Amino acid sequence: MNTAIKPKHIGRNISRIRELKDMKQEALAQAIGTNQQAISAIENSETVDEQKLIEIAKALGVSVEAIKNFSEEAVLNIIGNTYHDNGIVNAGLNYNCSFNPLDKVVELYERLVQAEKDKVEYLEKLLNGK
Repeated sequence: MNTAIKPKHIGRNISRIRELKDMKQEALAQAIGTNQQAISAIENSETVDEQKLIEIAKALGVSVEAIKNFSEEAVLNIIGNTYHDNGIVNAGLNYNCSFNPLDKVVELYERLVQAEKDKVEYLEKLLNGK
């Protein structure tokens, strides 16, 4: 049984993060001032120059550590533990309010009308000296 730890494939991590951010190789290439072929070569490389990695991380909007420590399992765990009841599929459309918002608007309106009536009554008393 081999217990040697397999080194992280930085290029593959860059590729997955780029894909998760819905970014094309061409867009990443443009962001760091290179071409699509260079990005393809980087994504196929197990290691990446530290300075290039810093540029890529900035273009992707993540930290260098996020690229180095990226884990598909962690992402899947986060998604699996975060979204319940098909919330992501419905994009929040299954929100169930425990009250009718229109009833609350009517209630607020009635309270405002009553407050105005009370104010008028109070001012009339003041004017009449009672």
